[in-house]
Amino acid sequence: MFISEAFAQAAPAATAAGDSPLSSLTGMLPLVLMFVVLYFVMIRPQMKRAKETKAMIDALAKGDEVVTAGGMLAKVNKLGETFLTVEVANGVEIQVQRTAVIQVLPKGTIK
Repeated sequence: MFISEAFAQAAPAATAAGDSPLSSLTGMLPLVLMFVVLYFVMIRPQMKRAKETKAMIDALAKGDEVVTAGGMLAKVNKLGETFLTVEVANGVEIQVQRTAVIQVLPKGTIK
């Protein structure tokens, strides 16, 4: 009564088997452009940030003042391959992973 009958449209005529390669390339162009934009907007900046972080962690030295992932301000006392011993207060030392360091502060920031 309220719903009208729906009729399917006729299918378009089939194209010849010798479809030009240009039309298939044109059909893939938006997909290729999306990947190019994705690379320059997301992937490339993330790789650059990871490279900078790795360089910062490799350049850590004794006496550097750092911020850990937990938000603690600390001074580097000992360096190891994967762990650092940092001083968070006078006489209080803890071990953290190198990857837990998120920022190196300028000298004299921690008093």
